[in-house]
Amino acid sequence: MATHFDVLGGFLPRDLFMNFSNKPVLVFWETTRACRLSCLHCRASAITESLPGELSTEEGYKLINAVRLFGKPYPTIIFTGGDPLMRKDLFELLRYASKSGVSFAISPAVTALLTKDALARLREARIASLSVSLDGSSPEVHDAIRGQPGTFERTIETISNALRIGTKVQVNTAIMKRNFRDLPDILHLIRGLGVDTWELFFLVKVGRGKCLEDLSPEENESVCNFLYEASHYDLTVRCVEAPFIRRVVKQRKESERYWNNLAAGYQTLHSRLVELEGYPRPGSVSTLATTGTLDGDGIIFVGYDGTISPGGLIPINLGNVRKDDIVDLYQNSKTLKDIRERKFNGRCGICEFKEICGGSRARAFSLSGDPLSSDPACILTETAAS
Repeated sequence: MATHFDVLGGFLPRDLFMNFSNKPVLVFWETTRACRLSCLHCRASAITESLPGELSTEEGYKLINAVRLFGKPYPTIIFTGGDPLMRKDLFELLRYASKSGVSFAISPAVTALLTKDALARLREARIASLSVSLDGSSPEVHDAIRGQPGTFERTIETISNALRIGTKVQVNTAIMKRNFRDLPDILHLIRGLGVDTWELFFLVKVGRGKCLEDLSPEENESVCNFLYEASHYDLTVRCVEAPFIRRVVKQRKESERYWNNLAAGYQTLHSRLVELEGYPRPGSVSTLATTGTLDGDGIIFVGYDGTISPGGLIPINLGNVRKDDIVDLYQNSKTLKDIRERKFNGRCGICEFKEICGGSRARAFSLSGDPLSSDPACILTETAAS
């Protein structure tokens, strides 16, 4: 979903392509709130019909033009939702982005709209990547989370069909209490399908997700260490709303003592991984990075009605593309500058890892109302509070 897709999920080194203070690498556009699924964790609490106030086709063109004003290399636009396929003008918007020279990707819902013909049209539109959600290794787990029976089988078919026609596929997995033990089996499944990019979304309790049980800091630590192992299996692994994994990667690479003190939960996940996949090939290296973006620091989000926010899970109204200059707003918003300058409160503010991590600003905001507060999902925050 970018010129170089290793940037997805926030693991682009801060100095590799651009200065995040001047422009983001990713602009997420929530093209609509409409969606035929009813996922348990849906950020947008999506509904079956479009809401009044969606950006029009012409306004969509203007947004694409505005993104170009950040300059080359242009930020990548992620067409998301809801379900972008619910917009009748989607392919017009994609063609316009393509003609404008802006890289783009799409994150559709896996419904009856995502047909073989739709996949072919997306490829013809020159999407850089297709994100497909898979939250379980079985229908029992995945369909329960996605809210529609048959979604698992349709998802597997969609992944296979997309790969068959040469479309790059990224599998997204939302992590929560009810499915995190299934992660080794999900990895085994997607590797068997030929997927080489896995992005994991650590739950932030917003939208419908407010009613779900998320992981404890200890469980997050176990999952991060498992993902460090998983990233040695010729699979690009990225995480969203878990920047503390960068700290885990750094510690795993630097300290044998840290390795020896891993939680029992990690050992269970690791054992299942080895059972299914064996040990990684000799000389393999982790595809996880120790630097990257945060909401508002390399990322900006545009809502269905044009509202600009630091990210899709942090509903702070910074302005609106209908009347505000998104370039000026991104560069000069006090909220975004404070995030980029790491002016955090509490444990995150004094943490030795705050430059490479920074904590989830969305999770901090969801629990405290302050985007600069500490991320309660990190084990270091819990240790400081005890």
